[in-house]
Amino acid sequence: MSIAAVPNYLGSDFSQASPGMRFGLLLPIWTNRVDQETEVSQRAQAKSREGGEVKELLTRKGMDATIAELCQRKQKPLPSLWDKNDSAAHAAWKKITTLAQSDQQRMRALAKRQEALANTVANLLRLDALATAPFTTGLGNEHPLENGFAFLNPYGLPYLPGSGIKGVLRQSARELASGDWGDASGWNDNKTIPLMQGASDKRRAVLDTNKHPVMLAMIDVLFGRESEDGDSDHLRGALGFWDVIPQIKGDSLTVEVMTPHQSHYYQNGDNPHDSGQPNPIHFLTVPPGSGFTFHVVCDTQHLARLAPKLAANDRWQTLLTAAFEHAFAWLGFGAKTAVGYGAMEEDPSVKQRREKAAQAVARELRAEQAAREREAELAALAPTARAIREFLDARADKNQTELAALFSALKASVWSGDTKIEIARHVEQLMRNANKWKENSAKKNPDKDHDYQDTLKVKAWLRDQ
Repeated sequence: MSIAAVPNYLGSDFSQASPGMRFGLLLPIWTNRVDQETEVSQRAQAKSREGGEVKELLTRKGMDATIAELCQRKQKPLPSLWDKNDSAAHAAWKKITTLAQSDQQRMRALAKRQEALANTVANLLRLDALATAPFTTGLGNEHPLENGFAFLNPYGLPYLPGSGIKGVLRQSARELASGDWGDASGWNDNKTIPLMQGASDKRRAVLDTNKHPVMLAMIDVLFGRESEDGDSDHLRGALGFWDVIPQIKGDSLTVEVMTPHQSHYYQNGDNPHDSGQPNPIHFLTVPPGSGFTFHVVCDTQHLARLAPKLAANDRWQTLLTAAFEHAFAWLGFGAKTAVGYGAMEEDPSVKQRREKAAQAVARELRAEQAAREREAELAALAPTARAIREFLDARADKNQTELAALFSALKASVWSGDTKIEIARHVEQLMRNANKWKENSAKKNPDKDHDYQDTLKVKAWLRDQ
């Protein structure tokens, strides 16, 4: 059984280690003595000429000498100690790709941590996407299995670096600004923004080595500008990009295979031909359907100093959203995008859920603001006026008139003492204004004159003083 190149006290069961650790330090593909003895025994049991030779060699010289001699052979040499074991390397992929429950919990916890932090950051654009193709990154990293992969340490989980996102979106903005893709969505590459330095009345244009003003395009302002060699007019962009922790669909990473057929040409410089030996090469990917949440923050003060029009009305967000849409459709993220890897699309379900959550937060904020304004308004009222307002606001039937509501409350003895008398005076005034105050009744049966009877009741409440 091949082993990892680690001390014995770490054991051999690394199933609970992170994928990054299993792909790196804990990769169990290195040949040990048991591997060598197992392979020698298998060769000796083969019913072939080689099998007879190995069996005879074992009988004459023993296991140690047989292993040493087989390791020196040019044809089918036995792997030396700590050499990569090809059969073990093939079997290692399953151990590497499996996501333990702890990996998935860590993945979700990191996403929640980013979301909590994003809720405290102003001037932030958040965009949720789904991978529509496998995603891979870090293939250029050196690794015993031919192709590396980018894991975020110390968590050992796949990630898309913020620097990579910035590069893709910069290219997306350039393509849109070129006009070659139809609608530019507001982007252009016109250098119409002068680079200024200094404060208030001392602000002046920055000059290049030829004493000409340095002019910027909106791409320079948002993404930054690195001047040519010898110049010092570098510029920090207004945008910052967070790393993305993919929310992996399912319980494992996936393994893709690329099969070059011209390795004799690429590696040895031989003439290309169609009879080359195929060379399958495996590499890790994040499966399609995995979630990617992008966060972009904007230093609006810096942006307003450089280009106030881009800062006004969050125009930078509109531009960046268009750049994301173009990148999803035409560029992709990560490695091997030229052959379709890294393609994404905005996740409509998550977008809708976030919009509903944002609307709920907005409603809550509006309710809190309305409550503060109402409290301030009540505090400015006289005690009796406040009592009336609070009662009317709390009444169940909002269609009930103020006069009817207050009259019913007086009949029910809702108030007492001076408050009751003051409200009775208010009701008297409301009745007079509505021509319902009657000192005398013109009807033969005054008991059936409701306005007159109501007037008598109000007078009785006023006499209580």
